[in-house]
Order: sequence, then structure tokens, then C-alpha cells
Amino acid sequence: MQSFLEQVLSTIYKDQGSFENTIFVLPSKRAGSYLKKGIAKITQNPIFAPIIYSIEEFVSEISGLSTATNTQQLFELYYAYLEQPEKDQDSFLDFSKWGQTLLQDFNEIDRYLIDEKSLFSNLSAIQEINHWYLAAEKTKMVQDYVNFWNTLDQLYHSFNKRLLKKDIGHQGLVYRKANEKLKDYILAQKHKRHVFIGFNALNTAESTIIQSILQTGNADIFWDLDSYFLKDQIHDAGYFIRNHKKTWPYLEQHALKGISSSFIQDKRIEVIGVPKNISQTKYIGSLLKQMALNTNGKLSSTAVVLNDESLLNPLLNSIPKEIEKINITMGFPLDKTSFKNFFNQFFDLYVHKQPHGWYYKNILSFLSDPYTHLLLNDDHIALSEVLVQEITTHNLSFLTRHQLLSLIKIDYPLLGTLFSDPIPSPIEFIQHCLEITAILKTKLQNNNNSLALEELYRFYGIFNQIAMILQEHEFINDLKSLQTLFQELVSMETLDFKGDPIEGLQIMGMLESRNLDFETVILSSVNEGILPAGKSNNSFIPFDLKRNFGLPTFKEKDAVYTYHFYRLLQRAKHIYLIYNTEPDVLEGGERSRLITQLLTDENIKNNITEYVAVPDIKVEPEKEIRIQKDQALLQLIQGHALKGFSPSSLSNYIRNPLDFYKQNLLKINDLPEVEETVAANTFGTIIHDTLEDLYTPLIGKFLNKELLTKMKGQIEGLVQHHFAKSYAAIEVLRGKNLIAYNVILKYIQSFIDYEIRESEKHAIKILGLEQKMEIALSFPEIDYPVHLKGKLDRIDEIDGRLRIIDYKSGKVLANQVEIFDWTILTEDYKYSKAFQLLCYALMYTEGKKDYEIEAGIISFKNLSAGLLNFAVKSSKNSRSGKNIAITPDTLSDFTKELKRLVLEICNPNIPFIEKEV
Repeated sequence: MQSFLEQVLSTIYKDQGSFENTIFVLPSKRAGSYLKKGIAKITQNPIFAPIIYSIEEFVSEISGLSTATNTQQLFELYYAYLEQPEKDQDSFLDFSKWGQTLLQDFNEIDRYLIDEKSLFSNLSAIQEINHWYLAAEKTKMVQDYVNFWNTLDQLYHSFNKRLLKKDIGHQGLVYRKANEKLKDYILAQKHKRHVFIGFNALNTAESTIIQSILQTGNADIFWDLDSYFLKDQIHDAGYFIRNHKKTWPYLEQHALKGISSSFIQDKRIEVIGVPKNISQTKYIGSLLKQMALNTNGKLSSTAVVLNDESLLNPLLNSIPKEIEKINITMGFPLDKTSFKNFFNQFFDLYVHKQPHGWYYKNILSFLSDPYTHLLLNDDHIALSEVLVQEITTHNLSFLTRHQLLSLIKIDYPLLGTLFSDPIPSPIEFIQHCLEITAILKTKLQNNNNSLALEELYRFYGIFNQIAMILQEHEFINDLKSLQTLFQELVSMETLDFKGDPIEGLQIMGMLESRNLDFETVILSSVNEGILPAGKSNNSFIPFDLKRNFGLPTFKEKDAVYTYHFYRLLQRAKHIYLIYNTEPDVLEGGERSRLITQLLTDENIKNNITEYVAVPDIKVEPEKEIRIQKDQALLQLIQGHALKGFSPSSLSNYIRNPLDFYKQNLLKINDLPEVEETVAANTFGTIIHDTLEDLYTPLIGKFLNKELLTKMKGQIEGLVQHHFAKSYAAIEVLRGKNLIAYNVILKYIQSFIDYEIRESEKHAIKILGLEQKMEIALSFPEIDYPVHLKGKLDRIDEIDGRLRIIDYKSGKVLANQVEIFDWTILTEDYKYSKAFQLLCYALMYTEGKKDYEIEAGIISFKNLSAGLLNFAVKSSKNSRSGKNIAITPDTLSDFTKELKRLVLEICNPNIPFIEKEV
């Protein structure tokens, strides 16, 4: 296959005999590398290489201006904005949110040589109409808004003047100035021959420049288009070149050169639907592997074109090792590196810091970053892990610098740098970043991590660049603005890959493929919203105004994408068009209209194969989880039995044997987390501990109104005390925690009121609180000791009858502690509260005879129901004949069920089987 550039060079060499005194102008720099290779291939003797420009370089050469960076443009535009007579001007941070859009509009106005005065006049008139209403006078806000649009012309001229003073310009300004200086350039270069290669969509400035040079007679232009699209009067691929042919005087007298006829020749096109983005890269990897195996790893004239450049990283991880040579033209974005995440989190620490300290989630996120680990950890201590553990253990929702430093017992100066107070100024913050960079450099050098060092060096350069900017521009005076600047600079930087720009597999973006031809082309993300990009309108200029002044709209941009798409397909023999079958907002829309257009083209559709590729997924039926009891597990059960089964652990088994296995035997619990708001278990603990403190002085005494009323005065202080035990500082009592605090106060006060009413009706004597108990269970079937242990919340005596009370902070209903069939105790978790009460009764009555006791639950969420007594009734729905007395016969029946449950747990032949909860 002869490529387009080879055809052009062959034609020029045949006509001119040499390339001396020739200036080549191409759409991109990358095409220049291929052009040089073509020149070397076609000439037999050594020659001086001709001048090769990209169109941007060529226009810059004519204008004598260099293009300002986006950051320079934004700063100069802000200075121009500050010079305007407008009141209440935006800060740089607010300005930057709309300044970028204004920059793009100014750029387009100049690139298309628009009469800016007329356009801005129309624009301000439109805005005034949009904000018209009946009131005679506009509000101040509306008036300020309209005034801003009226001053756009002044802002535009002031901005351009500032740039020109420094011999720089935005791209549009460079193009406008090039047009003004074009005659001087043509005169100076009249002995040079200009050759323009492979252009399509041209702005007014480019079109004027090229036409003027062509009119000198010492120039030529070659178009990279297939005659198939040129002849089709409605095909978007030929839209611009057909338009040039109609409107350019030069083309009225000269035929179009470079037009080929290769699109409808034999080619194989495969249209492949793949679910989601990562699957696309995996599928491309499998395609490349098959190609590499067929060619012994040497892929020539093969390109992977990423329409969505964010897929570069997953693609790099999918390239098979069989491929020998790869060249990546795109550069790896610096904002995709892990250092970007690290420094961004460092910014967030201070940007989101509140007057009462750092929010714990921001600190934990920063401490969890691998580079924070590298900074704070050494051979002796892992400081980041210690800090995470201390913050979690003490439930610290907000932390000051003093609190953070006090969590560790050693002096570690870097910790003070990372968490400084007060919030540093932008200059101080950048100095901190440079200090951190220097420490990371040393640590990475010790680890021989050359890739990370290369990334870090780029960030070091950015921080030094920012330091210079801060000295020059005083308006960046807060960290939020500084973070915006940092993100802007990082987004423009890439890490360049090393490779042969000619040989091997080529990985590139769509625009980098201009003028280049490959036999095998793989295009990814051929979806609406990506190819073509769709109706994104990042502009202040309305659609109708753009059409009237000849500015490009989304229709022209769609035609540009269509041209690039079909141009890639023109000379290719094997084409793979891969699209995402699962469209969404972030990953593009449905399959691209360009695929549909191909499938409906009578001249090409017979060469197309269409299919959907899906990963090979083996769907296995969901299996019941069974844990067989091997010797090691039986030893764990034996050890647990010896330490003692608790009522809650046995209830856990009833609920789900697998939970008992994980939590009670293997001790696998949820990872500790900071309780930002009071968790249910902490809520219950505070109630229990407060009641224990209140009632301990009353052990052995009868309750009366006087004692209980006096007790109410101690409630608030004790609740605060127990809150402080669970939370490091009482100032956490904000928001939901304050609500929880008041709910606990209300619960305990209501309970004391209930106790006062009960003490007036009954003689209640406190016998014990939080009493730990443990008994041995004698089961002959088990040849090792089994214990039952637990803690009784309260034991009292009411009118001479013993009573066991269990406090529950959650809601418990009467039907959960009333049973009608003994087997349900160990089979239905609903009756776990009744099961626990009977366990407590069994432990308390150990060794006693001829007893009759009661047991019940105080549910603080159902306090109006009073004490919920355990009871045995005749049937499930029975409302009468309930027996609340717990006698030896009652516990005998219970012991049979308890024995059956314990034997099941200890039986080596009965596995732990998961229950659906």
C-alpha cells in the first residue's frame, strides 16, 4: 500500500526533481515525521532536509508571535478584566470558572477574522432582550449583568493589547496578526515553494493565508480525500473540500490534487460491540495478541486509535507481551498519576479545613495514600497506621493539630509540616509541597523507583512554576485558587513515552492520525457523544449568532469527525470498529451514527461483519455455604465452650450459624470505623453505664420517690461522662449526636419516672447490677467441659419475688418474649430475647431449689409497655392464661432445648450451614 504522503512526495519529485527551496505545511507535527521518512526513501543522494511546519508553527512564523500557554492567557485576561470599570468584580477563583469559556470565544472570533465590534454589539443586545421585563428600572444585579456584556468589546481589546506587549498571543490572535503580516511574509519568501498537504476544515484565517500563497503561483496544495466522498454531495466527509472547491478562486482554475479512489476497494470491516470501556481495551488486547502470533510479534502498519483517550492506561495494561515494538504518541496524562491524587488530597486537607479542625474522613483518606505511608513510615514505626488506629479508637470526628501530634509518643517534625496550623498562605503551602517532594525523592531513590521519580520530577517543576507565578501575581491569595491553578497546570502536562514513531504498533488519538495511513486500523469507543462529540456548547455566543457570523457550530464539528473517521478507513485493508454496547452519560451514547452510515452504504456494506463480543463468563449456580467441622474447627469450638457460651453468641448461632462461625469462633469482626454519629451499640452502652452508676448506691435498698427524684439530678452529668468515654471530646455533640444525647437523657428520665410510679405501687429492692455469672453445663454426650456465661443487667425483688431485668435500647415487643412451643426458642431468631432471659435465669438459679422467679425486658423504645415479662402461653394467639413464673420445671424444659442447641454446635458431623437472614 502506498500511503497518501508517499503519493504526494512522488508527485512533487516527479514534477520538481528535488525538494530544495520547498516549505511543507501539514496539519500536525506527527505527519512531519512520516514526511521526512518518505523524503529519505524517495531521494537517492544526501540532501538538506526541507522546512516542515505544522499549520500552527507556520502561522506563528508569519505573525512573529509565540502562542501563550493557557495559564498565561487566563492571567492576562483576568488582569484585563480588573482594568474594566465594573464594580464588585469576581475573585480569580470565580473568574476562572467562566474565563476559560470567554477565552475560547475570543480565540474563535480571531481565528475566523470576525468583526468583533459587530458581534459583541449583537451579543449584548441579545442579553438585554433576554433580561427584559416590564419594570421601568432594572435591579442592580440585572443591570450589572447587562453592563458586563456591554463591556466585552473593551475587555477583548484590552486583553489582546496585554498579550501583544509581551509578543505572545492566544491562537486566534496569532492567526489574525499572521493575516495582517501575510504580504510581508510572501515578499520575503518569494523564492520558496510552499506545499500544503492534507488539509480539510480550515478557519477563515488559515483559508485566507493558504489562498493568498497559492495565488503567487509558486505553491501547491494536496487534499487527502477519496473521490467517493467528493462526488457524494451530501456526505459529510467531503463537506469542507467540496465547499473549498466552490468558493476558492484558485480551485476554479486548478484541479484538486491528491484525490484518491481506494475507499470502495476490497477491505474487511468488523463492527464489534463490547460491554463497557475496560472490556473494549481487553478485547483490543486479544486482537493484538492474535495478530502478533500470526506475524511473529512484528506488527507493521497497524494503529490503535483511541477516541476516548482516558482508555490509554487500561489499554497499556492489556497489550500482550508478544508485541515487540510499540509507539505511543499521546503521552500519559500527569493528572492520571498517583502523585496527582496525593497532592490533591494534601490540598483538600486545608481547603476543607473547618474552624474546629480537620474532618476525620479527609485525614484518613490522606493517611491511607501510599505516598503518605512512604513519608511517615520507617523501619521502626508505621506512623500513618498508628494515627489511623488512634483516630478510629477514640472516635475523633474533628482533629486539631495539637490532637494529631499528641496521638503519637515520638517527635516527628514532618508530621507538623503535613498538618500545620494556622492554614498556610499559598506561598507557604508551595514551600511545604517542595519540602515533601524533596523527602519523597530521597525515599524513592532508596527504593530505585525510577518511574515514580520521573513523575515526581514533573510535579517538582510544576511547584517551582507555581512559586514563580505567585511572586508575579498577587491575586492568587487563597488555597482554593491555588488548587485550581495546580489542577490546570497538571492537566496540561504529559509523560512522554519513548518509542519508534514509524515502526511497530502505533497507539494514538484521532487527531494524531491526520495524513497517516495504516493497513490495519482498530478504533475504540465509536459511540455517539465521543465520535462524533455531539452538541457540546461551551460558548457564550448563541447558535444563531454563530451561524450568522460564520463561526463553526456543532454541525461543522460533526463534519470534522466524519472526515477523520472516513479518512482513516480510505486506504486501510483491515478495520475493527469497536463500540460500547452499554451507553451511559460518562461513557458515550449509543452506537455511532457513522457505523450506521457504513452499514447502509450499498457499496461497502458487503465487506462488513457485525457481532457482539462478550467475556467468557461461567455462571455457577449459587451453592449453599457449608463449613465442615475439621479437627482445627472442633478445637476452636471446644475452646469456646470452655471459655463459655454467652446468650448473645448462642442467639447469633440461631440467627445464622455462619455468623457464629465467623464472629464468635474466628473472631472476624467488622473493621473499626470512626463513629461520626452514635452507633446503636454505643447508644446502648451509654444507657447501661449511666444506669449502673445511678443505681449502684441503691444496692440493698428499697426504691422510693425521694431517692429516685434525687437521682434525676445526676443524669445529665453521667450521660456526658459516658459520652466522653466513647468520644474523645464532648464537643462532638452537634447534629445527630446532639439529638442522640437528648434522646438518651429522655429515655433515662422517662425510665426513672416509670420507676417512681412502680415504687409507689410495689416494694422494689435492688439486689445486684451488671452481675457476671458463669455455670458449668453437664452434658454426658460431650466429653469436654461446657460453660454458660453472661452479665445480668439487674436483679431485684418486687413484693418479695425475685426478678431479673435485661435492658434493651432497641424496640422489643411483648410477643417476642412470650413462647407457646419450646422448640421455637432455638429455631426462630424472633424469640432470641426470650432465649437470653432464660439463659440468665438458668445461671442465676444454679444450686437453688424450690424457687419461683420472673424475668423481663425494659425496652427503652417501648417504655410505655413497661416491663415485658417472659411468659409461657397455651397458643400463639392466646391472650390469657400467660404464666410469667420461672420455676424448676420451666428451666428443665428450657435446658432440653439448650442441650439440643449446644450438642448441634459441638457435633462434628453437623456442618455450619448458612441461613438466609
